[in-house]
Amino acid sequence: MAQFSVNAQRFDPYKNFKFRVKWDGRYVAGISKVGALKRSTEVVEHREGGDPSTGRKSPGRTKYDAISLERGVTHDAEFERWASKVWNFASGLGAEVSLKDFRKDIIVEVYNEAGQLALAYKVFRCWVSEYQALPDLDANANAVAIQSIKLENEGWERDYEVAEPSEPTFTEPE
Repeated sequence: MAQFSVNAQRFDPYKNFKFRVKWDGRYVAGISKVGALKRSTEVVEHREGGDPSTGRKSPGRTKYDAISLERGVTHDAEFERWASKVWNFASGLGAEVSLKDFRKDIIVEVYNEAGQLALAYKVFRCWVSEYQALPDLDANANAVAIQSIKLENEGWERDYEVAEPSEPTFTEPE
């Protein structure tokens, strides 16, 4: 049974289809898919000479997996602008990378079914390691053209200032 402090009658987990992504203080339009936020910590095994035949384990380095973002191709150049800060083909020799601002913090927000902010995660020092401007184009297909970026990052944390929302209720007409 789920433990919700504000909505004690709620048993359902949040859905994965209502979300928004923000960077530079603005929401980014049209994002339809966000990859998982995943971290893993290496295991360091060691053993002292006087220990039994089994070893000991302690945490080692933690790494954060890259996050992919996808959206339909439009005239909004936000993905391309950020990707070009990491590598800009048109710039002069030695000026291909915008060292001052190629990294950004982003915020991933998850909303409940009523459209209320339920969870938020801050992702730190992201930069674009892959950018796909266009998908394979196929005259026989019936699909939306999708562009994507892959964001390397140096960690993330949940924003605990985002509190569980008080869910709305509806009254039936009499």
